[in-house]
Amino acid sequence: MTEVIQAGWWGLVAGSALLLGAALGYGVRVPQKVIALVMAFGAGVLLSAVSFELVEEAYDEGGLGPAAVGTLGGAVAYTAGNVWLARRGARHRKRSGHRSGQSQPSETQQGGSGLALALGALLDGIPESAVIGVGLLEGGSVSAVTVAAVFISNIPEGLSSSAGMKRAGRSKGYVFGVWGAIAAASTLSAVLGYTVVGGFSTAVIAAVTAVAAGAILAMIADTMIPEAFEEAHLAIGLVTVSGFLVSFALSHA
Repeated sequence: MTEVIQAGWWGLVAGSALLLGAALGYGVRVPQKVIALVMAFGAGVLLSAVSFELVEEAYDEGGLGPAAVGTLGGAVAYTAGNVWLARRGARHRKRSGHRSGQSQPSETQQGGSGLALALGALLDGIPESAVIGVGLLEGGSVSAVTVAAVFISNIPEGLSSSAGMKRAGRSKGYVFGVWGAIAAASTLSAVLGYTVVGGFSTAVIAAVTAVAAGAILAMIADTMIPEAFEEAHLAIGLVTVSGFLVSFALSHA
């Protein structure tokens, strides 16, 4: 299997978790606390992967400058995109919609919110998938920790968000069309991460890796942890640390 195909395959594997979560969220009534706990665990796994797989790799390859600038730049870019989308109805895209004032709006409540939700899901998913392809540039193999982290974090995202879409009155075709498209975009993003970034210098590759890390960190802080806290409250600290330690153990196995 060529490395380009590997990149696409693992991007698809990670992205398919969104469809798995969407199927559960749309078809099964999963307790909100369970969703929150899985979200917290996924946040911990991602935090560890960002720390030990992405930022550390960017630092080793490019030094402190590219790593710091890239990480901050990724956070700024994600935050700017998130603010723009939040004003168009995508603020609560990871919410399942059971709390008043914290639910996804329907199209009649806010025109264009459906597109904003789809773009928000794309904004959340692209950085995660891109680093899978970039990871192939070093050593010719995908980091199992990165793939596992993205996969685990995508399940509660698809689950919670699709439940919220259903409550907002969006059709099954819309829900699975959105997550199917994001899964396909994840595949393409991983391929582009390998093919496009591979032609750059080591310093640029390090910076791109750091940009993805910064975007993921901002996404965790802005969407995953708040959603988890709404339901699990003080329990999320322990669950998040557990996810962090599992990912840490895998990265050092």
